[in-house]
Amino acid sequence: MSRIHRAATFGSSRARRGPAAFSALVVGAALAIVPSTPASADAGCAVDYTVNDWGSGFTANVEITNLGDAVNGWTLEWSFPGNQQITNLWSGTHTQSGANVAVSDAGYNGAIAADGSVSFGFNASYSGSNAAPLAFELNGVLCDGAVDPDPDPDPDPDPDPDPDPDPSDRVDNPYVGADVYVNPIWSANAAAEPGGAAVADQPTGVWLDRIGAIEGNDSPTTGSMGLRDHLDEALEQADGDPLVFQVVIYNLPGRDCAALASNGELGPDEIDRYKNEYIDPIADILADYEDTELRVVATIEIDSLPNLVTNVSGRPTATPECDVMLANGNYVEGVGYALASLGAIGNVYNYVDAGHHGWIGWEDNFTASAQIFYQAANAAGATPSDVHGFIANTANYSALKEDHFAIGQTIGGVPVRQSSWVDWNNYVDELGFAQGLRQELVSQGFPSDIGMLIDTSRNGWGGPDRPTGPGPQTSVDAYVDGGRYDRRIHLGNWCNQSGAGLGERPQAAPEPGIDAYVWMKPPGESDGSSELIDNDEGKGFDRMCDPTYEGNARNGNSMSGALPDAPVAGHWFSAQFQELLDNAYPPLN
Repeated sequence: MSRIHRAATFGSSRARRGPAAFSALVVGAALAIVPSTPASADAGCAVDYTVNDWGSGFTANVEITNLGDAVNGWTLEWSFPGNQQITNLWSGTHTQSGANVAVSDAGYNGAIAADGSVSFGFNASYSGSNAAPLAFELNGVLCDGAVDPDPDPDPDPDPDPDPDPDPSDRVDNPYVGADVYVNPIWSANAAAEPGGAAVADQPTGVWLDRIGAIEGNDSPTTGSMGLRDHLDEALEQADGDPLVFQVVIYNLPGRDCAALASNGELGPDEIDRYKNEYIDPIADILADYEDTELRVVATIEIDSLPNLVTNVSGRPTATPECDVMLANGNYVEGVGYALASLGAIGNVYNYVDAGHHGWIGWEDNFTASAQIFYQAANAAGATPSDVHGFIANTANYSALKEDHFAIGQTIGGVPVRQSSWVDWNNYVDELGFAQGLRQELVSQGFPSDIGMLIDTSRNGWGGPDRPTGPGPQTSVDAYVDGGRYDRRIHLGNWCNQSGAGLGERPQAAPEPGIDAYVWMKPPGESDGSSELIDNDEGKGFDRMCDPTYEGNARNGNSMSGALPDAPVAGHWFSAQFQELLDNAYPPLN
């Protein structure tokens, strides 16, 4: 099912988004086209032609939005104004004769419902200018930018149309046509900060990081509100209209085997407690809200499954704790049980955590991670249909888009991939990674209509240090380092990063394949303490949160880049919140 639309803020009506295989969109040109439809049908649609141009070549995304009656089978035709030549095209088939191009559907995306969209993309070369096509034809009909009315309307319309759908029925993209829950605890913390009122009304995730959080445990960030309290508050905010409630399921046995700061309360073998005392009570509560206007987005177990690929024996990044979790199978079992239990509730949308590009973007991590995601989706009674999508960059800092360098570029004959920063990764930012991973996941057996979320809560990297153009071409490292937005010392740094800023505000359907940008990690909540602090939450002290730490194999033996004086993970960290405000990009008004 194709799910493409232009950016929409929460509360707007959009469709779910479909596949694409490019990493950055820079220039857009919108044109209207009319599809070929039966004589008695309303007809009209629009094309968005968007390119990322690097001088002698470009990547294009072409989005067709149907404004009229349904279309079944399509061919889009245009003429290039210059000597552009398509070298590779996806999500369709094409022919090109000189400047004339015809692209037909790929079969699976041949139907375009009324108010639906499809898209395809391609790479092309050129010399001289690269102007956008002046006009498009769909199924032989020239664009006119209008919807043609039905010339022979039904003289006897159905006086008894179907009733409205059940509000708990799943939709393609839960964020479309819905507002999103604002956690009053986080909102109050944000509003109490100087300048925090500018973002205090933004939606964030509710983290259930302990069994006690289900009923409320008086933590600094959740107060006395338990899950049911939040759901009741969400119903108040919904006031009868669709509303997304974002909850983070985060309490696996032996949680986060590679980072002490986010260790949890359950031991590696306590899978039965996880099922019986954690997942089951959550499922019981959510089931009580199944027939409401709430759409529950469940983010499933941050940073768990990728650890079973990257941090096990045979890798320089291995830890004994991750070897244990790979051997006992409790990460896979636990994720599968959560998917099956929550997926059985009609208004729950499961999104599995998928790490980020700076973790699994390399060949030896990428496919292996997708495979273990698929394994978990078939464990403990789960099926891939219990997975609505995946979420990238949760609680991390990887830039959404890097505009000043790209995979495929060379500087002085040296590939950008060879730079110290990229380090042979196949991706340079989260948007390209999320779109590429989506395609890999579908190829592994997940449904073709899965969508992606990207956590943009702390990846803005604005402020005075944000580059305005590429770095110097004196070397590939100078070029990349001078132009990259992500100012971390190393991509492996993850704890309370100095210089980070708020990223894109939460919005629905911002890019092809992306269901939403979200703030799943509440900005201002610490990633971990910068020194050992005794606590009863099971959270340890990780040297990656110590600003004096000189690193390990997981961050290239670099300085940690962490802020000083940080509290225990999940507790309010005022200094971090102030940095996020100061370095927000897009900037705060």
